[in-house]
Amino acid sequence: MATIVLYSMNRTAQTTARLCFFPYSTRGSIVDSRISFFHNTSVRWLTPLPGARWVPKATGVQRSALLVAGAAAAVVGFVASASHFQRAERATMITKTEETEISEKCKKFMSPPCTDVKVLQQKKEEMCTRMEMLIMETQAEFCGGGISCVLQDGKVFEKAGVNVSVVFGNLTEEAAKQMRSRGKVLRGKDGILPFCAMGVSSVIHPKNPHIPTVHFNYRYFEIEEEDGTKQWWFGGGTDLTPTYVNKEDGAHFHNSLKEACEKHHPKYYPDFKKWCDRYFYIRHRGETRGIGGIFFDDLDSPSQEEAFSFVRSCAQTVVPCYLPIVYKHLDDPFSPEEKDWQQVRRGRYVEFNLVYDRGVKFGLATPGSRIESILMSLPLTAKWEYMHEPPKGSQEADTLEVLRNPKEWV
Repeated sequence: MATIVLYSMNRTAQTTARLCFFPYSTRGSIVDSRISFFHNTSVRWLTPLPGARWVPKATGVQRSALLVAGAAAAVVGFVASASHFQRAERATMITKTEETEISEKCKKFMSPPCTDVKVLQQKKEEMCTRMEMLIMETQAEFCGGGISCVLQDGKVFEKAGVNVSVVFGNLTEEAAKQMRSRGKVLRGKDGILPFCAMGVSSVIHPKNPHIPTVHFNYRYFEIEEEDGTKQWWFGGGTDLTPTYVNKEDGAHFHNSLKEACEKHHPKYYPDFKKWCDRYFYIRHRGETRGIGGIFFDDLDSPSQEEAFSFVRSCAQTVVPCYLPIVYKHLDDPFSPEEKDWQQVRRGRYVEFNLVYDRGVKFGLATPGSRIESILMSLPLTAKWEYMHEPPKGSQEADTLEVLRNPKEWV
């Protein structure tokens, strides 16, 4: 599998980013034997997929920049203030001489991990290594196999992406300023703050309006201070954005997250559910983007081990909380009017991401950022109608009522 290694022009960060974009799987992950994927950076067709269109293949530096997408692109812009990328290289593949515990696990991944396997083995007890292995496992479980560019016009999903990112370097002043505004006390040596950041992120926009859009992101950040001590924290969440609210789907989704949270603390689900509802609120519309889920940031207690265990539980819940909903509605018929309503709701999705999402806003404000990558999370199509209001008593009106008044699902 191809791996793209990116270098920012000012050399403050080295970034490896991976993307895989699929609908469906016979193995319980979001893959389908009916779609194509990139294998060693060339297109390989498994079986024909009518109506599927891939983003045109880029070359050289353009291709490398294209592969940084979604939340990972925001991480790159946030910590490195990258202007553009100088070159792309293939990462070293796992060799037979590296038959270690780490490399055995890596064989199940879609490609070698972002960090060299020998380095991961040497530092296998460190949190950066453990988190990188977790996000690679999450990506592999969700996608099933392969590395590709953005899938558009698929049979199940109109646009879908799952991305892994590992970034390290020195914090920019802007990044440090934003972190201090959130209460972080950062003491660098001569103003220099080495960091490492990593995460797995996904946004999936289905074609059928009865299948909801899902978004998840789980990340880890670590900063080394002047005395050698490290500040660390986790963040992330999973949320659902249906075109039509289905009570059974909402209950299944939230109950899956609740069960994962309650393994670690009884207040995690209620607290992070409220946080999710607040974060994904579209203030100028007076409604939430979807029916929420969980959202948290700056999680640095009760201990690193316990926080990591909680994040691992959440990441492992992504597939079971979403895939049954996809299967349930896969063959649901829909009318042109229902497709129009989906387009209107996607317009709200776009509004939130462009106006309120912190990662997107920072990426767009960073000179030299790869705009196509930052906007990967947006749907392929959307719609705005002047003074649109659904008829009273309609399914559309019922959905809007839930979005204007978030409810308890479990």
